[in-house]
Amino acid sequence: MSVILEIDKLSKRYGSIQAVDRLSLQIEEGSIYGLLGPNGSGKTTTLGMVLDVIRPSSGSFSWFGQPVSRSTKHRLGALLETPNFYPYLTAQRNLEITADIKGADKKQIAHVLHTVGLSHRTHTTFKGFSLGMKQRLALAAALLNNPEVLVLDEPTNGLDPEGIAEVRELILRIAAEGKTIILASHLLDEVEKVCTHVAVLQKGVLRAEGPVSTILSAKDQLIISAENTVRLLEVLKQLPFVESYQPERDLVHLTLQEGYGAAEVNKAMFEAGVVLQQLTLRRKSLEAQFLEIIKQQA
Repeated sequence: MSVILEIDKLSKRYGSIQAVDRLSLQIEEGSIYGLLGPNGSGKTTTLGMVLDVIRPSSGSFSWFGQPVSRSTKHRLGALLETPNFYPYLTAQRNLEITADIKGADKKQIAHVLHTVGLSHRTHTTFKGFSLGMKQRLALAAALLNNPEVLVLDEPTNGLDPEGIAEVRELILRIAAEGKTIILASHLLDEVEKVCTHVAVLQKGVLRAEGPVSTILSAKDQLIISAENTVRLLEVLKQLPFVESYQPERDLVHLTLQEGYGAAEVNKAMFEAGVVLQQLTLRRKSLEAQFLEIIKQQA
């Protein structure tokens, strides 16, 4: 896969505040790449810099292996702020104005409205749209010049659950057409459900980066106990599929290697003459995994 966006030691300082600190990333073609972090982590500033809206303090970036230019910008579509359309104009007319500003072909309007599921609302005024529909119209506007890359800042922010589901489905559908998508979000659930890759930012610093399945692969834990805790720990030391374990009072928390579960632990203990009094599976939340990532280098 070719690299769509390369960021090299990119930094931005506002007075005494270091908004982004020597950030380096490579985003490959065809990925849905999430910038994940709480408010103030540098996500929006990063997107602003790579879209040439904010001037970096230091560092560099390139699109498609080239410095940013008019030709590279034409290959990008972006949604950085709350949708801003004329409330008393129809979806069609608003997109016609957007097409004039972008120099896009107005023949694309019917296609992008179909893509975002608003064909039946072509002649509805913007003020009559729900929040989710307004966001989908903004996505239609971003798609007008048929960009190769779509850059989205908090695309589901402020939406109700139905609106969030609609936008998520739309992002996946657009990505399936071959477009690369870069999105910033503070929502773990959004990144885990939509993105293929993720970079975790905290106070402008990159804390972790890679495939979502690796970075946010929170492993389940087993909690076990037995009458003889000493013997229980002796057996655990000998089990090759136990990745780690931690005694806490009369309980032991353990993590297993991929492909193993409670049945293997129960069987091994029984064969060693240890009868378990408790065997509980605890699902590890994405929130817990995220906090661990942040605390690792904080």
